[in-house]
Amino acid sequence: QVQLVESGGGLVQAGGSLRLSCAASGRFARINDMGWYRQPPGKQREMVATITTGGETNYADSVKGRFTISRDNDKKMVFLQMNSLRPEDTAVYYCNAIIRAYGIPQDQNYWGQGTQVTVSS
Repeated sequence: QVQLVESGGGLVQAGGSLRLSCAASGRFARINDMGWYRQPPGKQREMVATITTGGETNYADSVKGRFTISRDNDKKMVFLQMNSLRPEDTAVYYCNAIIRAYGIPQDQNYWGQGTQVTVSS
């Protein structure tokens, strides 16, 4: 069974930093793109940042220059370094990965359980 487990959320003051981590576990053939999404209170889930296996990154305009996504392919992990946090960054952050599991012919979309990030003003 494939699982994604996030860690690193919490409460921080505006201007502060947090680092989110996500580890993939279980039996699978490969991990393709990984990313972070967030769902602010009362709003829909939105893309924050994505990264390919080769390290190509894509960011939402609202976080460019403040957030950095990275991954460790050997450890099957993805990270999100968040600097200069703002109250509007408050949300539940979800790890996402496109994974080819054993015995399943297509890539599938997996999500973590989410971690709360709260930025106080």
